[in-house]
Amino acid sequence: MTEIVVISGKGGTGKTSLTASFAHLAEDRIVCDLDVDAPDLHILLAPKHLRSEPFVSGHEAAIDPGRCTDCGQCAALCRFGAVREVDGEYVVDPVRCEGCKVCVACCPAGAVDFLDKTCGERHVSATRFCTMVHARLFPGEENSGRLVTLLRREARALAEEEGRSLILCDGSPGIGCPVISSLSGADLAVAVTEPTPSGAHDFARVAELCAHFRVPLALVVNKHDLNPEQTRAIEDAARAMGHVVAGRIPFHPDVTAAMLARKAVTETDSPLAPLIRDIWTTILETAGRAAKTAAAPVLTTLKGA
Repeated sequence: MTEIVVISGKGGTGKTSLTASFAHLAEDRIVCDLDVDAPDLHILLAPKHLRSEPFVSGHEAAIDPGRCTDCGQCAALCRFGAVREVDGEYVVDPVRCEGCKVCVACCPAGAVDFLDKTCGERHVSATRFCTMVHARLFPGEENSGRLVTLLRREARALAEEEGRSLILCDGSPGIGCPVISSLSGADLAVAVTEPTPSGAHDFARVAELCAHFRVPLALVVNKHDLNPEQTRAIEDAARAMGHVVAGRIPFHPDVTAAMLARKAVTETDSPLAPLIRDIWTTILETAGRAAKTAAAPVLTTLKGA
């Protein structure tokens, strides 16, 4: 089973629009949106939920007024200022509570409960292309890396259940925890970048991250015609690092038009559609070579045994 993750050094590079087109072009696939902090692939794929579950992670304190003696020790000990006195009663502000459990452990009356915290929700859905696994983390909530891991596990289980050979993931922007969780064990990362100095910097960062986790990388330069010189510089840097340049996409209003119509660009008659199709072919070939390279030591070991 092949797993391809589309990433970018920052948001707004066209990563999700390109992922939607890949989801349209791919065969025998499961699609997974790993951008759990700000998911938007669902806007283009219009999923219909088949199964939904809350994402429970961590705990938060809650004071039972029936057991509380109003001693105020919880408020005095809370270094986050999460316990406040309101109308003569002590209450916990869930936004400020870090779940450190000090108030729970130190309350002399045992009046503070330590409840499971619901941080978001995750879904398995049907789209016009294939089954989709996705989630939404509530504003301000944490543990996005753990949620990404759960989504990837769900996607892999579904792919095995449906007999699919490809998992296509829309990763998070940046190089933070959710991106790291999405890359580990992937067969290929596809970096979408723009031809700007910041784009070159962001690509260097994701390339370093992929090298650390030994994940092969393919580059796609979006809006390449806006700065041909910078495009060549980024592509040259990618080749110098041994990465594949999968292709270029010019700036074109058809991308916005497709987005407004809630379609992938490849579903339209845009002149960009054949370009993206060629890029996807290169990405599939690169992922195939990467999978063979990764499998080679295992086969050698088996033969040696």
